[in-house]
Amino acid sequence: MPASCCRTPGLAMSCAPMTPENSLDTTDDAVLGGRLRLTQPRRGHRFGHDGVLLAAATAARPGEHVVDLGAGVGLAGLALAARVPELTVTLVDIDPQLVSLAAENARRNRLEHCVRALALNATAPARAFAAAGLTPGSAQRVMMNPPFNDPRRQQRSPDASRARAHAAGPHLLRAWCKTATRLLAASGVLTLIWRADGLPAVLAALGDSFGAITAAPVYPRPQAAAIRVLVSATKSSRAPFGLAPGLILNNEDGNSSTAAEAVLRQGAALPMAR
Repeated sequence: MPASCCRTPGLAMSCAPMTPENSLDTTDDAVLGGRLRLTQPRRGHRFGHDGVLLAAATAARPGEHVVDLGAGVGLAGLALAARVPELTVTLVDIDPQLVSLAAENARRNRLEHCVRALALNATAPARAFAAAGLTPGSAQRVMMNPPFNDPRRQQRSPDASRARAHAAGPHLLRAWCKTATRLLAASGVLTLIWRADGLPAVLAALGDSFGAITAAPVYPRPQAAAIRVLVSATKSSRAPFGLAPGLILNNEDGNSSTAAEAVLRQGAALPMAR
């Protein structure tokens, strides 16, 4: 397998080089068992299975408007749009080059009728979002995969795009949650993915704005510690916290579990989804 290919089981199936109009060195990758084909940069931040897991945990319904904050080249939002018909999906990312690729990926997968991509900082003020048509209360769902590596504890990547996508200061998550709260309509649902050991930080960032919080751990293999946590939360709800069944990605023999195959290759939803 070429060095530039994604090595996550069940995601990338091919990595044919491409040269789009924006002159980025890119690859063409098949995901969800070939259900989607996405162009992404060859170097810097490249998607893994987090985006597919995020889409699987988002229980969108036909007719809803979903905003994907930190969308990158669009994996999570496009995977959700491919699974749920009649959605309107807005992909938001700070990097204009990734936004351009996200828009192209929507066209490539014949989802441009329901998916648009915007270059916006997830922490931009309300007026910037409103100018782009994202007014307060305009979304029924917000999904997000914020940068979650603490630069005080983990080494920062020398690649600027990768560092921006992965590393964040202690206050960034709160700022993203504040944006999600503003965008969501009454009883709207936020879904996010985060590193598992950071669940307390997620709960603190959600604060009093959300309830009905449900967390589902993601394990690399049986008996191993969780590496990710998927969290869903309902705006203004007062329902209690709950734990959903965890997802084990690989069996002891190293092969993908049946449950992981269903999510990563077949586009199945996770049972935690509301």
